Amino acid sequence: MRTCRLMTILAGLLLIPISVHAQPNYPSRPIRLIVPFPPGGQLDIVARLLAPKLSESFKQSVVVDNRAGGGGSIGAEIALRAEADGHTLVIVSGAYAANAALYKLPFDPLIDMTPIALIGETSFVLTVHPSLAATSVKELIAYEKSNTGKLNYGSGGNGTSTHLSAELFNHMAGTRLTHVPYKGVGPALNDLLGGQIQIMFADLAPAIPYIKANRLRGIAVTTAKRSSAMPAIPALGESLTGYEAVSWSATLGPKGMPKDIVTRWNREINRIIQLPEFRERMLADGIEPAGGSPERLRDALHREIAKWRNVVKIAGIQAGT
Repeated sequence: MRTCRLMTILAGLLLIPISVHAQPNYPSRPIRLIVPFPPGGQLDIVARLLAPKLSESFKQSVVVDNRAGGGGSIGAEIALRAEADGHTLVIVSGAYAANAALYKLPFDPLIDMTPIALIGETSFVLTVHPSLAATSVKELIAYEKSNTGKLNYGSGGNGTSTHLSAELFNHMAGTRLTHVPYKGVGPALNDLLGGQIQIMFADLAPAIPYIKANRLRGIAVTTAKRSSAMPAIPALGESLTGYEAVSWSATLGPKGMPKDIVTRWNREINRIIQLPEFRERMLADGIEPAGGSPERLRDALHREIAKWRNVVKIAGIQAGT
């Protein structure tokens, strides 16, 4: 009788689902958060805001490791090739999707990663020099079509988000704005201020002071809705239906990360980005806290990469040109 009862209990235990991914001692050592760009940029700032909060939560140091090069692809590869135990992750930007559209990467940007969470989203702002008569998107389109070939736009370089955003505009608006690539958004913005170029799809945060000082004219933001940082500026989609170009930040891990670690990271990021002091700092830089599930990030990556691949194909953009 006792033997039968014991066998029944054991059989019941076998039916209890056991997570083969459970990591009760995670993290067991400091966590490496790779930023695939030099120190001082917006992505680096976001990572360094996150790191101390994550360190508090995980009871282990979260160390920001800048690994610049390849437009962000070198740092991303280092992270995605790391052991999938949750001790090495990477924080990426829209350059991750742009690189996937432009280059044959040594990793698959959709398969060789584990999505963790979106952190924030911000817009670019379609900005013109005050000498240009256009004060709205419709006026800019009309002016360009009467002056084809005479308007130049600057970008942070070939294949950058500021370049692709403008080419998406060219495609959807039927314009022929001429591309002038720079080695970074800073030099491009300086030439826009000086009137050497007339137009730029600029990062919102550095453009805000110049727009407020009337040294530049902000015509439209590129997100689907208006930015809380500059609510008076309309969304570009209000004039050009369906247009959207988002600058975003997100956290990824290597392929095959344990589900419970992914869930924990996702939960912590969603909590931290809603903390009043963190949220206030992000909004001051024009960044809207995003968050959401890993599935939301995976879907966003699929959409972004497909969109920019289409733009690259239509515009005939080639890496390095």
